[in-house]
Amino acid sequence: MAQAKQGDTVKVHYTGTLDDGAMFDTSANRDPLQFTIGGGQVIPGFDIAVLGMEPGQVRTTVIEPDDAYGPHSAELVTPVARERFPADMELEIGQQLQVGLADGQQAIVMIVDLSETEVTLDANHPLAGQQLTFEIELVEIA
Repeated sequence: MAQAKQGDTVKVHYTGTLDDGAMFDTSANRDPLQFTIGGGQVIPGFDIAVLGMEPGQVRTTVIEPDDAYGPHSAELVTPVARERFPADMELEIGQQLQVGLADGQQAIVMIVDLSETEVTLDANHPLAGQQLTFEIELVEIA
């Protein structure tokens, strides 16, 4: 039977969980995820996990932060004066905002702390610094 190799386009079903068992993503009840192994479409550790799998095979793999969304970077957590936000804007911890960067790019940030004078924004990916566990089923090698 064929095994998935670098450059193959594959379809997989997956469920991703955190160390505490909380599920953060799944393809259950939707079409399988299709991607090209090594094509930069998924995190590096996911590419590696699928290598060598055969259609119908299920594998559970743990992906360290360096092969997922990277370490959590303190440099990406920034306090901003509350007065820089519209006075009528409702702000809450966990809220995601789109902000403009100096170079004209846009970034998604999350509010991680609020005070009377400051709003602390975190530009890290929400899964940065997390060890991720995936159960992966290789459905098809295209």
